[in-house]
Amino acid sequence: MTFERPELEMECIQRILAGEKHLFHGLIQPCEHSIYFLLLSMLHNEAEAEDAAQETAIKVYRNLHLFRGESKFRTWVLSIARNEGLGRLRKAGSLREDSLEAMAEDQEGDFTPAILTSWREIPSETLEKKELAHLLREAIQALPEIYRNVVLLRDIEEMDGRETAAALGISEAAVKVRLHRARLMLQRELAGKLKGFAPRRGLFRWGA
Repeated sequence: MTFERPELEMECIQRILAGEKHLFHGLIQPCEHSIYFLLLSMLHNEAEAEDAAQETAIKVYRNLHLFRGESKFRTWVLSIARNEGLGRLRKAGSLREDSLEAMAEDQEGDFTPAILTSWREIPSETLEKKELAHLLREAIQALPEIYRNVVLLRDIEEMDGRETAAALGISEAAVKVRLHRARLMLQRELAGKLKGFAPRRGLFRWGA
């Protein structure tokens, strides 16, 4: 079950709250991949991410009456997932934040677009290569957490800036800055490695 219009989503929620509990699976199912993806990027452990995803679903169900439709349902769900992940990191004593980077993010200014501004700029036939997919996954996982999560939500899950900001509990400006920096990091990491995959048509414009 998918909901292309928010009003249908809200109607489903009202029906669940009225007693049609079996509808919850269809409501949460479109969010399951995003929930797990976000938690895995935070916890770095598949079993822990799966457990946290299950707990997130339970918390979403228990707090469904609190959803007012002021944001997208998926955004609200991912904010719960993020809080679940943060709680587990705090409990494990492994919560880390790059305070210097976080302080700099709120500064206004113009930013030069990264050369690789979207994964969709890479030819589709190249993306199909398992070797390249492996390199991309490794590079993304190697990013600092505050940048990795933004890349996963914006470039992989294709959430917009506002939705990403709400899910991560940061400003849209911070999303823009983190995404820009993350793409530059990925570009530096992958530039040399991706040259071997590039076609001879000159579609790649790597910097020095």
